[in-house]
Amino acid sequence: MTSIISDKQLNVIPLSEPVITGNEWKYIKECLDTGWVSSVGSYVNRFEKMVAEYVGCKYGIAVVNGTSALHLSLLVCDVKSGDEVLVPALTFVATANVVKYCVAEPLFIDCDEETLCLDVEKLKLFLEMECTRKNDGYTYNKASGRRIKAIIAVHIFGHPVEMDTIIRLCQLYNIDIIEDATESLGSEYKGRKTGSFGKLACLSFNGNKIITSGGGGMVVTNDGCLAEKVKHLSTQAKNDSIEYDHNEIGYNYRLTNIQAAMGVAQMEKLDEFISVKRKNALLYRELLSELEGVRFVWEKQWSKSNFWFYTIKVSTDHKKPLVDYLISKNIQVRPIWKPIHTLPMYEGCQAYKIESTLNIYDTAFNLPCSVSLKEHDIDFIVDNIKHYFSSKGMVT
Repeated sequence: MTSIISDKQLNVIPLSEPVITGNEWKYIKECLDTGWVSSVGSYVNRFEKMVAEYVGCKYGIAVVNGTSALHLSLLVCDVKSGDEVLVPALTFVATANVVKYCVAEPLFIDCDEETLCLDVEKLKLFLEMECTRKNDGYTYNKASGRRIKAIIAVHIFGHPVEMDTIIRLCQLYNIDIIEDATESLGSEYKGRKTGSFGKLACLSFNGNKIITSGGGGMVVTNDGCLAEKVKHLSTQAKNDSIEYDHNEIGYNYRLTNIQAAMGVAQMEKLDEFISVKRKNALLYRELLSELEGVRFVWEKQWSKSNFWFYTIKVSTDHKKPLVDYLISKNIQVRPIWKPIHTLPMYEGCQAYKIESTLNIYDTAFNLPCSVSLKEHDIDFIVDNIKHYFSSKGMVT
């Protein structure tokens, strides 16, 4: 273990940084040399095919980011003004924002203390007790009278949400499932890749994700008609290959060939990256198990997480002081997201039995998780966590 007394290089240990060690330069140079730099090119098609096949879907549509993927998915599921979409209270704000893009209303469901994902038991309770199925075949919220059109099932920090129950409930209540797999590329639920369960699923290749194309996202689906619709809307709803003929409001959500080239190179390394992430997660867990009062959030037996982010829980009294202490040591840790229903623009939205989410926010934060993280970095991080608790008079 690295001594706390010894000098640490002043370089910050980042929360999550990309690793570019494969064919990125080669493939991007090919785009530059050939002039195929914009939103069409062989790498776009190749990237879409690679990702869809990896996830286990027939179709992939590359877009500019995960947020646009979510937005398009809601649109092709016909989410309209006045509809409601079920969203976990603990997730990145984009998951709720896209609902508002459609002039619909997010309805927030509590999250599970163990997985941090949507609490499927509370989802079941809400649908059974607070909703009604009408003659048109749709489910409506008794309190608001609005149709519940979809649910966005988020695999938080790479851990899969419990999909069996969600699928059963959504079939019973006629609710479309959109998977927010933006954080979970490569994770598995009962041996099957996340992103392969929903009507559509959304991925992100932002710079802090397990693989990156600089920016970028993708919609994956097994429905050919939905795939065509997503592609159409993402390319300004252009209805003719020559004429500027547009048959509905579309969006400029296309991914560039340069970004796709980087994505292809990163996909070639994905399984290697996941192996490193899981190895480092195990090391963190083993080292932190020696410290009473710190719990490393681990995967359930039915899941295999890509461990995009490493999350620990401490007591409420220690969360902020420990975060501040580690940052002062050039260790870039971050608190998790504020529960979305507490943000000013969502305070008026319905939030169902939110209890665990508040406790998660009060106790959890994320540790550095880059694929480039070395064993001595993890030793240094854990030693500093131990030093913090020792300075508080707690036994380590």
